[in-house]
Amino acid sequence: MACNTNALSGKIVINVCDARKLGHISNYELDLCDGRITAVFVPGECGFLGFSRGSDIRIPWDKIRKIGEDAILVEIPPRPVECSAAPPKKKKLF
Repeated sequence: MACNTNALSGKIVINVCDARKLGHISNYELDLCDGRITAVFVPGECGFLGFSRGSDIRIPWDKIRKIGEDAILVEIPPRPVECSAAPPKKKKLF
C-alpha cells in the first residue's frame, strides 16, 4: 500500500487499548539510512481550559495495527495512574 504523508496526517489516530481518539499526526520520525518512517507523533493532551499542551505522544511504527480509509489504529498500553499510598494527614485544630 502506498500512501503519502499528507494522506496520513488527515486521518484520526485511535488507540485500540482504550478506544481514545489521540488526534491527528503532527510529525514524523524518519530513519534516513533506510528511508522509512520509524514513528509518528500526535499532539499531547491539553491542560486546564485548553492551556499548556503536554508533550507530543510518540507512537513507534510497530505499534500501528491498521491504516484505514479514515483512521489509523494503534496499540499503546495506557499509562498507570499515579496515586499516593496514603492520604495526606489532616492537621488537628485543638
